[in-house]
This record gives sequence, C-alpha cells and structure tokens, in this order.
Amino acid sequence: MTLSEFADMEDARGDVCMSDRLIPSRGTCSEVQQLKLQRDENWAPQNDYHEVLSQNVLGKEALSNVKILSYQHKPARQDPHLNELKVLYSSNRDGKATARPCRHLPQSATKVLDAPGILDDFYSHPVDWSSQNVVAVALADMVFLFDASTGSTKKLLQVSRGSVTTLRWTESGGHLSIGSSCGEVQIWDAASQRQLRNLRGHSGRIGALAWHKHMLSSGCADTEVHQHDVRVREHLVSRMSAHSDLVCGLDYNSEGMLASGGNDNIVCIWETPTAETPVHTFTEHQAAVKALKWCPWQRHVLATGGGSADRQICLWNASSGRLLMSTNAESQVTGILWGEQERELLTAHGYSRNQLSLWKYPSLVKVGDLEGHEGRLLGLAQSPDGSLVCSPSADETLRFWRVFTPASPDKALAPSNKTNTNTILKTIR
Repeated sequence: MTLSEFADMEDARGDVCMSDRLIPSRGTCSEVQQLKLQRDENWAPQNDYHEVLSQNVLGKEALSNVKILSYQHKPARQDPHLNELKVLYSSNRDGKATARPCRHLPQSATKVLDAPGILDDFYSHPVDWSSQNVVAVALADMVFLFDASTGSTKKLLQVSRGSVTTLRWTESGGHLSIGSSCGEVQIWDAASQRQLRNLRGHSGRIGALAWHKHMLSSGCADTEVHQHDVRVREHLVSRMSAHSDLVCGLDYNSEGMLASGGNDNIVCIWETPTAETPVHTFTEHQAAVKALKWCPWQRHVLATGGGSADRQICLWNASSGRLLMSTNAESQVTGILWGEQERELLTAHGYSRNQLSLWKYPSLVKVGDLEGHEGRLLGLAQSPDGSLVCSPSADETLRFWRVFTPASPDKALAPSNKTNTNTILKTIR
C-alpha cells in the first residue's frame, strides 16, 4: 500500500471512533453511559421530541444529562458553616467537625437582695466584694456586711455626718475603707466591728478609693488624689493634682500603677503611688470616667467607660499610651469587670436599659446583655473566684449573676482567723 492509498483510506473513515478514549474499563459505565460510547460520546437529543423519547425510554437518566466519566467514590458534602481551611483539612477525613458551643448567659439573677436606702448617685461606689467572700454595701449613712458563704448579714457602721459615697476592701479582705460626702476617710476592722483610723485632709466628698499594699489612695471633689500610708501617724504622703473636677474612679494594677478617672472627662496614669505627674493623660472620653479596671492577665491594659454624654468603652495600653480599641455602649457606663477564664469584659449601664453587657476581648464585640434591673446600675463587684458578679441598682436591689467560670475550683478563700487579722492590725496606726 502506498502512502497516497493510506491517506485516501483515512479520509474515507472520517470521524469514525476507532477506540474508547480514556475509558479503562466498560464495567465502570452504566448501560446508558455505554450507549453514548457506541458512536459519539458527545451525543445528546437534538430537539424536544428526542428529549421526550429519551426520558420515556431511559427514565430520569436521560442522555442529555448523563456523564461518561464520573467519580465512583465522591467526597462527603462539607458543612457550609466551616471555614475554607477546615474544609481542606478535613476533606479526606470521616465525620463532621464539632461546632463550638454558644456562650451561655444567665437569663436571671441567682440571688436578689433588698437594698433599701441605696443612693441613686452615678458617682458613688456602694458595693465591694472582699477576698474573704464578704460583700460590703453602703446604704445612705450606713454600711452592712453580707457573708456570701453563710448568707448572714450584719451592720458594720453608721457615719455621724453625711452619707457613705464609696468603699473599698484591703487586699487581705480584713479591713474596709469608706469615704463620706463630708470628706472623711475611715478604716474599719470588719471582724471586731471597730473603727481603726479617720484620715482627714480632703475638703469635699470622697469620690473613689483604692488600695495597694499599705497605701490607700483617695480621690475627692477637691480635684486631688491623696496617698495615705496607713502604717504611720502622719499618713498623708503625697497629693496628686492633675484633674480639674471630682475624681470618681481609682484602680491599681499588680505593679502599683494607678489609674484615675474624673468628672473632667480625663484618665490619668500614675507610674507609682507617689508620682508627682502622670505618665499619660487620656482625653478621648466626652463625659465623666467613673468605670475603670486593669486587665488581670495583661497588667498594662486598662479598660475605661464614659458617662451619658460619651457612652464609650475604651481599651488602653498604659505603657505606650495608645488606644487599642473602643466601642459605643449606647448608654452610660457605671462599672467594668474582667472575666479571666473567658477573656471577656462585663460592663454595667444606666439609662436607658439599665443592663449588664458582656464583650469579647480584645475585639469588644458584644456577646449579649443581662437584664432584670428596673433602675440604673451603680457599679459592679466580683466574687473572689471570679464567677459571681454583684450589681447594685437604683431600684434598691442587689442582684447576683453567675457569669464567668471560676478561676480555680479548689481556690481557697483568704483566711479569716485572728492570726491573720492581728498581722494586718500591726501595719495600721
């Protein structure tokens, strides 16, 4: 056969299929798929009549839809809620990924106590929770102690003039400092129910108190923060003057760095209790800053909240003075607490919803709200293990909420025996 004769034979064959291309075995094809292999693998009905005829003869597996090549072992359909990386990682694995459980929030308070006579005062701090699991509550001119372990309540004191505007426990939980509307700062022994000291020096209402070891800081309407060394007779160690109005918020971090907030809308960071000038001054808030709290696991992160004209929650880096994050809380912020296990932030609010709000850290995305109070919240206090939160309100109630996971199930409360009390007494003159 010559080359010309071979070429003529190839032209005569035309498009005749000489073999089953890419089909390793006819056994893997169905009968309908094999029909497509008879002459033209791309054959399909050319009009409506052919399509109806194909469906009547072959059923749903019509020639127009059938594929010759198909996977015999198709991968399982993935959950559309999973991210792409998770889908890629788990495409060859059996079973489905377990969804992360949603954050459970209590629908109501675990305990509600009456608080008749509690002052509806935005600038007050009427509640504090000690390391010995005792809640101190200021009701007008009196202070009561509620033992959260036993449920017992007793009256600690009644001031002779004015009302109690703020109170704060020592770190050991054996002694309570109180500030009055007349400018007095008193220190009381909770176990013996007797007054140990009366620290004078201010000329207006006391707006906030904070302890760091033996140093007691007091903020006042006279715009000053006084530092008291309770170990010595001449207790006034220094005066901090950076605010121009009532100092209504004070808090120490673990290193002794002090944050102060005032009715002048500013927040000051003091490097030590005896510093003469603040290392940073934050002016972003547009209303009084009463609510402020240091982060327990990042010692230089501070959370602050503004009043009605501001309604902002801010996170600060106190080392660099930089604003890390802020969000609009949509109502005045009266208190802030941290949830160490969940890495969350809890805030107390006033008008108009009077709720507690839970926020993710550090994004400040809202997790949810806890509602139940009928008046604005006046602050927050946290149990020693961090799980329970007490919210005082102008509706004359204290509500206890189980919001967080305990820091440690086996964590022991601070001892309340006489030996521990006597040791603290020796440092107070």
